[in-house]
Amino acid sequence: MSTPNAHLSEFYERHHAAARNHGAFVFVPERIPFFKRALGAPGKRILDLGCRSGAVAQHFVEGNEVVGLDVDRVALEEAEKLGIETVVADVEATLPFPDKSFDAVIAGELLEHVRFPEEVVADARRLLRPGGIFVGSVPNMFNLHNRLAFLRGQRPDPDPTHLHMLSPEAVSTLLEPFDDVHMEFFGGRFIRLHRRLLSWDIAFRARRRP
Repeated sequence: MSTPNAHLSEFYERHHAAARNHGAFVFVPERIPFFKRALGAPGKRILDLGCRSGAVAQHFVEGNEVVGLDVDRVALEEAEKLGIETVVADVEATLPFPDKSFDAVIAGELLEHVRFPEEVVADARRLLRPGGIFVGSVPNMFNLHNRLAFLRGQRPDPDPTHLHMLSPEAVSTLLEPFDDVHMEFFGGRFIRLHRRLLSWDIAFRARRRP
């Protein structure tokens, strides 16, 4: 089983602790019904990548076997209390599971944090059984608010752990190896006027080809 880089683990423990203290976690609760619809009926083996304390995975524990993977050991201790099986590992290393060992893989607010999101997506696909579901979300970094920040000469994203700014088009490209791809947009007071420009979050689901 992979052992995560100790420096990376300590960095995320400090970052998550500081974010919790300042209330900086961005959580779009509308994603949860979307994830539930994508995952479908219970009775599945589900892997939550970047599980942290189980904020998302806790909604799928009942009736499923849920495994949470993260580099933050402290956060995973909280996830264990929710009945989630936890694995301490670096999501950018080869994931420590056999091929085709999960019915669903969740990547909620994860892909923007990794150096090579296409490799993480490929490894998630490897772990899915034929017809398995890949579901997740990323910040919509090309919304109007962030575009205006660029025009003002400001950083649109102050989070130091975000390595990529993903657009809807970039998400579509990442999901090209899958079938039945679908995206929805969440968050924002004026989202009804223009979902792509005024939403804060992009949620997606896709199915592994047989």
